[in-house]
Amino acid sequence: MIIPKLVAHRGYPRHYPENTLIGIEAAVVAGARFVEVDVQISRDRVPVLFHDRGLKRLCGVDGRILDYRYDELWAFRVSEPGKFGDRFNDVHITRLAELGHFLQQHPDVTAFIELKRSSLEHFGVEAMLELVHRALEPALAQCALISYSLPALLTARHTGWSRIGAVIDQWSEREQPLISEIHPQFLFCDADGLPRAGDLHADDMKLVVFEVAQPPVALALAARGVDFIETFAVGEMIQGLASLSAAAP
Repeated sequence: MIIPKLVAHRGYPRHYPENTLIGIEAAVVAGARFVEVDVQISRDRVPVLFHDRGLKRLCGVDGRILDYRYDELWAFRVSEPGKFGDRFNDVHITRLAELGHFLQQHPDVTAFIELKRSSLEHFGVEAMLELVHRALEPALAQCALISYSLPALLTARHTGWSRIGAVIDQWSEREQPLISEIHPQFLFCDADGLPRAGDLHADDMKLVVFEVAQPPVALALAARGVDFIETFAVGEMIQGLASLSAAAP
């Protein structure tokens, strides 16, 4: 039985607001050694952890990350009220630099840092790469840069980023010439975009599949060649995989 490695997708969203330090800490306590976060840039060029283009779902306010200075964003709360009610009304939008400091304290944890296209389009690739590099500098060796934007990843490769992952929605997209040029170490693919059967090989790239929350599905994918499973429920997946492994003949 092949047990895949698990990536805590945006921290631990099953129980905590996504892309927050409290959720990332909980994922690591639960046993995660790989985490994935999304990065956007505030109006005054502060990299923060945030997925959505708009603030409404997570913070209950209008606008986008890039519309506000960070001191204004600090006043908002990433409470995900539609999911958690008022349980997390004291949780602020996390700066990428906070994650960098956290990683310093947990040298066995690797972070996949996803550059969101909205910020790449607004601020430019070079500016965003510089801001992210600066924020993560204390822990760069523990980070891999990932994105749907292949041109941004190619620029990152040319400017010295050592670990890179391309993100695709459909398995057939792995054959894009630009991916070969980037030569990423990781390939992230949506589970819904995979073929229903057959071996899954991504040349010399480690294959990461998202989003999976069922241990039997994760084992089936690992048997087909998947290296990592990205999940919103990392604690439950760790326990479920351990139980299935123990029960195996």
